[in-house]
Amino acid sequence: MIGFHIKKRLNTSSGETQFQFDFEIQKESFTAIYGESGAGKTSLLRMISGLMKPDDGTITYNGKVWFDQKKNIDLPTGQRKVGFVFQDYALFPNMTVLGNLKFALSKSADPVIIDSVIDITDLGELKSKMPDTLSGGQQQRVALARAIVQQPELLLLDEPLSALDTVMQQKLQDYLIKVHKEFKLTTIFVTHDITQIIKMADQVMILESGKVVKAGKPTVIFGQSLSGKFKLSGRVLDIYAEGVINIASILIGKDVIKVVISGTDPLSIGDEVVVASKAFNPIVQKVGE
Repeated sequence: MIGFHIKKRLNTSSGETQFQFDFEIQKESFTAIYGESGAGKTSLLRMISGLMKPDDGTITYNGKVWFDQKKNIDLPTGQRKVGFVFQDYALFPNMTVLGNLKFALSKSADPVIIDSVIDITDLGELKSKMPDTLSGGQQQRVALARAIVQQPELLLLDEPLSALDTVMQQKLQDYLIKVHKEFKLTTIFVTHDITQIIKMADQVMILESGKVVKAGKPTVIFGQSLSGKFKLSGRVLDIYAEGVINIASILIGKDVIKVVISGTDPLSIGDEVVVASKAFNPIVQKVGE
């Protein structure tokens, strides 16, 4: 169990804001943090990792105190067993892929972890490559592998997929899920993409002005009135009329499906949606409103 009960006053583009986070996350859960720019998502990750100090409150992980303002406890980042994957990858440009992973390995760790991580993230053919010769998706896999080599108890992901195209995002989502389960991590993932949340997360917390305003299962938070025997998240690629009905082409994973839509819930190209079905009557509902 990880508990956050912290306050921090910060200057944002909209002025000075009081951030207050009061929530708990179960061990080995995959939690998404969602909110507009300036809501406090990245600041939260930085406070969890020890890169930013809260003004007041406590942070605990499995009974161990990481931060307590009143008791003057503030463990440095290196003692918090946290892996942090940034949006900009932050790889060492003068080291090969293998060199980046070896550098992250602690002196007391078993080097066999590197082989295991390379296997899971499919980096075997890239071990001798330099970062500037890799694609964005490959660099992000290396950044993820480097964080896992540190054998963290808590993995923090700050919008690591936002700079990638849709196909590469889908692949990296699969890697993230695989790594999370294989190493039994507790993962906190910041993203603006609702489809990523629905696919990967056990729970989502929505931040507004530094406070958690909603929390729960993604399909409940983003599609509260939607029910069905299955639910798939996707993005609207096209909408067109065919006779007297309207058809939406929706990208789900790597596949495009066509679904009849009604005019009661108007959709636009680019909307994130959930497709649910009871038997052979699919229902499409826009999410995130």
